[in-house]
Amino acid sequence: MPVFYSPGPENLQMSLAYMGGSVFTTNKTANSDFSREQEDASVVDELVSHLPLQMLLYFNVFYFPCWWFSAVFMLEVKYYYLPGYYQALLITGLVLITIIEVIRLHLGYIGNLKEKVPELAAFWLLSFMFQLPVLLFFVTDEGIIILPLERAVHSIYLALLLAQILASFLALRTMTRKLTLLFYLRQIGKVESLHQRETSPVYGLPYNRSVLPVSPAQDVYH
Repeated sequence: MPVFYSPGPENLQMSLAYMGGSVFTTNKTANSDFSREQEDASVVDELVSHLPLQMLLYFNVFYFPCWWFSAVFMLEVKYYYLPGYYQALLITGLVLITIIEVIRLHLGYIGNLKEKVPELAAFWLLSFMFQLPVLLFFVTDEGIIILPLERAVHSIYLALLLAQILASFLALRTMTRKLTLLFYLRQIGKVESLHQRETSPVYGLPYNRSVLPVSPAQDVYH
């Protein structure tokens, strides 16, 4: 009884890899296969670290100490004119921004320069879910007695943060596309090597498929 080769898990992995890679393909026309292959090869070889994001992080490292000293000075100036709950909110927000900013910049540098998606994704989440709401509170809530200098330094920091959020999103998209393409190419290489191992170099038939026994001695004497 013939036994046929059915690589079910391998085909499933190939299908999932192809579906994941197709999400990041911008040109899906039938006449663009050759150009798409050239584009994929260039994506694999190129360095996908985002230069604008790295420049924003570099400026942020030098601007944050200036922002911090300005924020502390202005908080001290208006501290006794604020209600108790605003005093607690401003101190808490300043402490949170200081702690998260150190972690955020470290993750941004590692994720962008070393092309690590988890670190860069954590940088984006910290920027969007923690730093952005606190800064918006510092800029928009008139109950905290926003001073002119305070509004200026917070607005610059907010613009820098928004630019970093956008740049990190674009960098994540590019890195994820590259990782998906590498995964897809590895799966192709794995399946091709599997088919090469399963094929006999003499008869051109799979080893796992049973055939009628052939006796070389009978062929010689008959």
